Amino acid sequence: MKDFIFSNFVTIITIINIPLAIAVMFLERRNVGVTWAWLMVLLFLPAVGFVVYLVFGQNLSKKKLYKLNKRTKETMTALIEQQRREFRDHRIVFHDDSAAQYADLIYMNLTSGFALYTQNNKVDIYTNGPDKFEALFADIERASHHIHLMYYIVHNDEIGNRLVDALTEKAKQGVKVRFLVDDIGSSLLKREFFSRLVQAGGEIAYFFPSKIPYLNFRVNYRNHRKLVIIDGQIGYIGGFNVGDEYMGRNKRFGYWRDTHLRITGYAVLQMQAHYMMDWNLASHTSMSREVLDLFPPAANTGTTGIQIVSSGPDQTLEQIKNAYIKMIHSAKKTIYMQTPYFIPDESLLNALKLAVLSGIDVRIMLPSKPDHKMVYWATFSYLGELLEEGMKCYLYEKGFLHAKTIVVDGCVASVGTANVDIRSFKLNFEVNAILYDTETALRLKRIFEEDMQECTELTYDEYQRRSRLQRFRESCVRLLSPIL
Repeated sequence: MKDFIFSNFVTIITIINIPLAIAVMFLERRNVGVTWAWLMVLLFLPAVGFVVYLVFGQNLSKKKLYKLNKRTKETMTALIEQQRREFRDHRIVFHDDSAAQYADLIYMNLTSGFALYTQNNKVDIYTNGPDKFEALFADIERASHHIHLMYYIVHNDEIGNRLVDALTEKAKQGVKVRFLVDDIGSSLLKREFFSRLVQAGGEIAYFFPSKIPYLNFRVNYRNHRKLVIIDGQIGYIGGFNVGDEYMGRNKRFGYWRDTHLRITGYAVLQMQAHYMMDWNLASHTSMSREVLDLFPPAANTGTTGIQIVSSGPDQTLEQIKNAYIKMIHSAKKTIYMQTPYFIPDESLLNALKLAVLSGIDVRIMLPSKPDHKMVYWATFSYLGELLEEGMKCYLYEKGFLHAKTIVVDGCVASVGTANVDIRSFKLNFEVNAILYDTETALRLKRIFEEDMQECTELTYDEYQRRSRLQRFRESCVRLLSPIL
C-alpha cells in the first residue's frame, strides 16, 4: 500500500486538488481576479495551497461582526434617514460653496457607509512624526475623562514607551484609557509591554487575536485603522503608527513622510462610534453602557465639512474605494494622489485612465524605495498603463512616503488609513476622513507640490527601459495582486 501511494503520489495529489479548486471557485465566484489568484496558488502548491487558502482566504462579508443594540441601531438609522431627506429635498446649507458640487458623493457615503456629513469641524494637518506626536502628547496631558487609541503597529521603543508612560500617568489620575492594537500588525509586541498601564487601570484589547499559538486563521484580515479620541472632543486619524521609524529614526527608511489629521468638532463623534464598535468586537468589556459619557455635545470649532468613511472585509460594498472612484470621476482639472502602494482593481484603474484621457492632470506620488518588495513590484506593473496615457508619476526620494491622500481640483480631499490597493479596499479594516473644504484641500495640494521638490519623475520612456528580469517579476507578482 505504501509503495502504491508513493508511486502515485502526484496523481493522488492532483485528484485531491480538483475538488479543492472547485470549492474555491464557488466560494470566490463573485470576484474573478481573486478566484484566479487562488487557483494559481492551488496549482503551484497542490494540497498545501488549500491550507493557505483556509488561513488567508476566509470570506468575512457574510458574517455580522458588529452587533449594535436595538436603541443604538434605531438612533443611527433615524439620523441617517433624516440627513438623506435633507439632501433629497436640497435643504442642506453648505458652509463652503464648492462642497455643493459633491452632494452626490456625500449622499453615496451617507447611504452606503452610514457616514454622517458634519460641517462644524476644524482640521490641523501633520506631515512628520515629531509634530504629530508632540501635539498628541499635549492633548493627552490635557485629557480629563477618557483616551481611546487604536493603532495597527505599536513598537517597544522610545516613542512607544513614551506613549505608554504618558497614558499610565493619566490612568493613575482617573482618566479612562483604552488601547486597541491589531494582533497581526503588532505581532512582535509582547503583552508585558502594557503591564504598567494595565496596573494603573488602563484596558488593552487585541483585534482578531490568535487562539492557537503561532497560527491565526484571520491573519489576512487586519485592523489597519489609526484612531485616537480624547474626551470625545479631539480626534486623530491618518497614516502614522507608533514606532521610532515614524519619527524618522530608522536608518533603512530615513525621513518618514506621512499625513495625519487632528480634528475637533462633530466628526470626532463619528470617529468615537467607529472606535466603540471595534472595541466592543475585540474586548470582553463593552463600551455600550457609557454612551452618554462618550458622546458629549461637540463644540462648533470650525466650518470644515467632513465624513468619516470606513470599510472592511465584513462588508459587501467597498465604501472607501467607491469614494475614491467617485472623487476621480468628479475631477475637472487635477487629481493628486499619494500612496505607498498602488495596486488598483479594474474599476479604479479604468477611472484613472478615463480621467487622464479626458485631459485631467493626474499625478501620483510613490516612495522610491520599497518596504515590501513584492508589493512594490506589483505597484510598478500597473504604472505603465497610466504613464502611457499621460499620467505623471513622482518617486519620493527624501525618505519613505507613507501618506494616503487624494486631492481633487483643490476642493475635496481624502486623508486616512487606506492605501490605493486591493488589500485596503477588500481585506483590511480601514477608515478615512473625506474633507469638503477648499482651504483644507488647497493646503493638501500645496503640500503635494512641495513634496514634488523631493521627487524624481518617472517618465514613460524610463519605465520602458526596465530590465527583463524586473518585467518578469512584475508580471508574476501582478497575477497574485488580488491577494497580496
